[in-house]
Amino acid sequence: MVSCNQYQKTKSGLAYKITQGGNKEKLKQGQFVKMNIKFSVGSKDSILTSTFGHIPAYLMVDSARTGKYSFLELLPLCAKGDKVDFSLSIDTLKKMGMIPDYNNVFVRKGIIKGKFEIVNVFANDKEVNDDYKKENDKEKAKEIADLEKYIAGKNIKTQKSENGVLVEIENAGTEPKADTGKQVSVFYKGYTVDGKVFDTNTGKDAQHKDPINVVLGKQGVIPGWEEGLKFFGKGGKGKLYIPAMMAYGPQGRPPVITPFSNLIFDIEVVDITAAPAPTAPNFWCGAVY
Repeated sequence: MVSCNQYQKTKSGLAYKITQGGNKEKLKQGQFVKMNIKFSVGSKDSILTSTFGHIPAYLMVDSARTGKYSFLELLPLCAKGDKVDFSLSIDTLKKMGMIPDYNNVFVRKGIIKGKFEIVNVFANDKEVNDDYKKENDKEKAKEIADLEKYIAGKNIKTQKSENGVLVEIENAGTEPKADTGKQVSVFYKGYTVDGKVFDTNTGKDAQHKDPINVVLGKQGVIPGWEEGLKFFGKGGKGKLYIPAMMAYGPQGRPPVITPFSNLIFDIEVVDITAAPAPTAPNFWCGAVY
């Protein structure tokens, strides 16, 4: 392993250090890279986002779209197996309009630390898609295993949906069960595995206290709900233990739902009805209003 002892800088001022992995063939225009990347901030290196241990990122090498003061500037300098450390000045990002304002995370004179590694290189979309599917399946299997371990530790009995949602049924409700094309009215409380509530329509702290109406099959909710609600009929009550890739996946919904967070929902199905008919457009003189 060969590395530069000191940080260098790109033309835009981005400080970086490359630790070479032994491959001398630099990345080329139009290639696709599979990479792990992490951003952290503050004296305790609090992680902003990271793909390490999860699904890697996939990017095309495109010199025309690197932008300024971005890790993308560094890709043409790298080869497969290389590891890169870099840093970004929060003040510089603020001046360039990349950060709208200072806050308790992005502070004056602060530094964002970054690191990435080039895991693999692909020539075309098909190779990328095939590899991503493998990584996606591996990530989902890991998440399901983590939830199963959590449930086993609490001696909870569940059923598993086709794609790995674990369903604890306290009351199955009446027949027929919820199904595609039906509208399901639900009271719920959503929280992370460590108990942080991020949304609810029950209890005194609820911002909205009416049941939420979900038409199954319309993809208006996370996939974990689409599958989990089908275990219940009217009056049904239970819990959905949802793997991150059946919820908000790599993006999460910060600040409470961090990337790759498994989620738990307490749910109560108060009604199941036919889905409302779509509203017909009004036509007048060939125009749609």
